Amino acid sequence: MRTILVGLCILVDLAGTAARATELKPDTAAAFDRYVHAMEARMDEEAGRDQFLVVDRLPEPRRTEAYGQLKNGQVYIEAMSAREGDRPIKAPSGLIHHWAGVIFIPRATFSEVTEVLRDYDCHEDTYKPQIRRSKLIERNGDESKIYFQFFNHSIVTVILNANFDVRDTQFGSGRFQTVSRSTRIAEIENADSPNEHEKPVGNDHGYMWRLYTYWRIEEKDGGVYVQNESVSLSRTVPALLAFVVNPLVKSIPRNVLIHLLTDTRNAVEKAEAIPSTPATEPPKNEGTGVGRAEISGSADGLYLSVCGQSPACSGKSDILLTVSSGGLEAW
Repeated sequence: MRTILVGLCILVDLAGTAARATELKPDTAAAFDRYVHAMEARMDEEAGRDQFLVVDRLPEPRRTEAYGQLKNGQVYIEAMSAREGDRPIKAPSGLIHHWAGVIFIPRATFSEVTEVLRDYDCHEDTYKPQIRRSKLIERNGDESKIYFQFFNHSIVTVILNANFDVRDTQFGSGRFQTVSRSTRIAEIENADSPNEHEKPVGNDHGYMWRLYTYWRIEEKDGGVYVQNESVSLSRTVPALLAFVVNPLVKSIPRNVLIHLLTDTRNAVEKAEAIPSTPATEPPKNEGTGVGRAEISGSADGLYLSVCGQSPACSGKSDILLTVSSGGLEAW
């Protein structure tokens, strides 16, 4: 999400339209709904074929290689797409952004990871600064209603109030899925001031109109695989600025996936370490700051070695970036 917002903030700044609203049109929203329907049908089919994670559908020997890389601390990231038959699904006057990432947390358990993902009141701490505020509104069995306030600062500051309906599904004893579907996203103007207010829903700058997030976890191989697949809808890019903005808006959103996945790993590892931490020991900074990156690779994949500032990263971790046919052009 952060990459999408950065690109669109630059778009607004370059176009000089910071004060001009963009309306979410019915056919744009309808196209997004069709896209989600096709995407969820694909996910159900793959789960039925025992392809619970996106890496499971890779052909051999690529699948074995990807699992080996995950066990070595790398993050798998892939640009995704949904289709109706052989045709891509496009949103008129809008852009659909669809990505998936997987990480492996060694020695973690199923319950430890699900506890972090379902502890919505603590998400403002687990996933800060992207999530500024978080609240569990209600929980009824496997269904919940939650509130997040998203934050991004690049050229301009973007703050969004978002409400989600959440459904949890257990697949046997070692697989779990939680799906969050936005029901309301409102852009905030003049945040933290006496004049703070929301812009009309669907009639704003169009930074993000929809956000559906699919977490999947699977316990095996002496730990837990954690996957985040998300799809969002934003305003379109004017043709005049497309050549400038498209590489930003359509590029691999490594920042948001790195933060979501590594923040989840850090929260699980922090929870595991609590019993052995002396009460007098000052709290440690579990941030996921990135200090240095080195990129190498070939035509079908990129490896990003990241030197992190987080103690949980033990200095350096590798991130595998792969792209679909459309994603490669964007990168």
